[in-house]
Amino acid sequence: MDVHVDNILKDLEKDDIQAYMLTQFTNIEYISDYRPTSFAFCILKEEPVIYASKMDMEIANRNSTIDVREYESMEMMIGDLKKEGVKILAIEPELAFGTYEKFRDDFSIVSKKYIDKQRMIKSPQEIENIQKATDIAQKSFLELDILNRNDSESVVAFDLVKLMIENGASKESFDTIVTSGANSSLPHAVPEHKSLEQPILVDWGAICNGYCSDNTRTMVYTEFQHEIWDIVAEAHDKAIKVIRPGLKCCEVDKVARDIISEYGYGERFIHSTGHSLGLDIHETPGFSVRDETVVEKGMVITVEPGIYLEGEFGVRLEDTVSIEKRASVIGGLPLNID
Repeated sequence: MDVHVDNILKDLEKDDIQAYMLTQFTNIEYISDYRPTSFAFCILKEEPVIYASKMDMEIANRNSTIDVREYESMEMMIGDLKKEGVKILAIEPELAFGTYEKFRDDFSIVSKKYIDKQRMIKSPQEIENIQKATDIAQKSFLELDILNRNDSESVVAFDLVKLMIENGASKESFDTIVTSGANSSLPHAVPEHKSLEQPILVDWGAICNGYCSDNTRTMVYTEFQHEIWDIVAEAHDKAIKVIRPGLKCCEVDKVARDIISEYGYGERFIHSTGHSLGLDIHETPGFSVRDETVVEKGMVITVEPGIYLEGEFGVRLEDTVSIEKRASVIGGLPLNID
């Protein structure tokens, strides 16, 4: 049996729970290698099974490492669970309330994050896929030659996505951000149909073999922009340098946040220092003020401090690190693009 499934079954047994239901596509893919295209219910129990929609049966039977049955009705699925003696059913916290309502009359429902705990630690194969995605994204960024472009933000963003796909990505790992000028102070700015201004901030990533990458670079021009860039770069580098197993995630965040605060811009660092990634672009744990998760070997987490001066400009620098004895930056793209 797959080690991930086996570990979850041990969690269920320890908590006296008979089954765990997954509906999130990437969670099902993580457990079974099958990614639904419409909907599916993965039931982890002594004999795991996936109920797949009729139009997904071919791909499910081809890819899934778990037995697959065609979904006929909610009543059939509930009946199967009751026949097997399931009384307590664990669900993902993200389960839609409408779906939860259909199960709550027949089972005692508990919300569990067993799958999140499993996905925190990446296997060597997962890290290799993240490395491939990063290589594709960084190669594409260099080919974009953004400093010599006279196009609009939206055209540049489109071209970057096109390059990533041409270089082997299945798609972008999130909506590519190319923003410039005053709009760079918006952490999640949307590319506009306007010519590139100064500075230029690009936040982008690729998906390869289902796994995401994530980088951000900011190209600055004026003396003041360079000053802010230097502060963010210091926070970025020193945060990466302290990362090691045994440290709490919030302690890594504090290193980056304290540096930016010492320069007087603490209130302008308006998000967490980083997030895990994998099959999803945002996973747990993250380098944030409130996350007391202990860093472990095998985690893959971004480091992305930023300073955002409303109405003026913003600077963010982001790399993804894999953690063994220390943190190693994935990819070889320099912070300073000139």
